[in-house]
Amino acid sequence: MIETQICIEWPNGEKSYVYPGTSWLAVAKSVGVEIPTGCLSGSCGACEIEVNGKVVRACINNVENTKSGKIKVDFAEDPYW
Repeated sequence: MIETQICIEWPNGEKSYVYPGTSWLAVAKSVGVEIPTGCLSGSCGACEIEVNGKVVRACINNVENTKSGKIKVDFAEDPYW
């Protein structure tokens, strides 16, 4: 099975096209989006982003395949921060 690239739409309006399995932090950096990091092990939650409405910790997750081939990223909002 041939994997196709996923279109990611970032909060700054940029778009990137990557294969599933690509690091969220690397993809964000390539389009000039800075995702805050803290522990880089997923414990602190500083790197949380919303991927199609689901909160994901970018430092320990990679881009996943989607049926639509499109992903919309927003910055997660935590009312306790």
